[in-house]
Amino acid sequence: MRRLPPIDMHAHIDPDISPGDLSELGSLIFAATRSLDEAERVLKRSDPWTIWGVGCHPGLVGAQKSFDTARFAELIARTPYVSEVGLDGKSRVPLETQRATLNAVLAALQQTPRLTSIHSFAAIDVTLECLAARPTYGTVLHWWLGNETQTKRAVELGCYFSVNASMLRNPRLLESLPLDRVFPETDHPFGDRSSGQGRRPGKVENVEHALAQIHALAPDSVRKETWRNFAQLVRSTKCGTLLPRPVRVGLAAAP
Repeated sequence: MRRLPPIDMHAHIDPDISPGDLSELGSLIFAATRSLDEAERVLKRSDPWTIWGVGCHPGLVGAQKSFDTARFAELIARTPYVSEVGLDGKSRVPLETQRATLNAVLAALQQTPRLTSIHSFAAIDVTLECLAARPTYGTVLHWWLGNETQTKRAVELGCYFSVNASMLRNPRLLESLPLDRVFPETDHPFGDRSSGQGRRPGKVENVEHALAQIHALAPDSVRKETWRNFAQLVRSTKCGTLLPRPVRVGLAAAP
């Protein structure tokens, strides 16, 4: 078996990127979309190592206004991944509108579980309230910035966390996250700005090395742990049949 590729749990990618350019990235990439219209476009693709999501970004007025629950339910039948959804306390979209959308998303996910990357910037407590009211499997809190109390509550709710290069400036935050609940992410092109030249989706080795140092492990051990975490999410959401075949093969061979 070839060496397990790194996992990038949250990145934004041009829907028109060529299949060859995606393959050259050499990573398993979970590609977030910002609207149902964008999701409709990308779900027509069949890339072996990129899993395209269904999203409704809390920061985009148009995406929130055009959100339709029935259309969302139809789209998630075609992919194992939902992203980017959630709440943003700095958005121009009224929080109650965002919350209504998130509640509709979570209600659909209670019926059809998916790996779900959730945005919670400046709205962590409200996001956790929504998750507590509508428990779902497969939740990954993207670019997590919660304090110790909030992190503990998120763990109790069964949440996972994704970590990007911009978070490496706060090692205490990273130390508070259980390794069996963590994934690397880039949030390209936003969360990897501190990575300098050469940043790209799937380039998470700096995050893997930081986690390895915190937990006194080799980077390869961290990568194996993230694949174990991925396997656990796939089991809990029961959506493995929707994964591209190479990813299913990788999961079967993973430790």
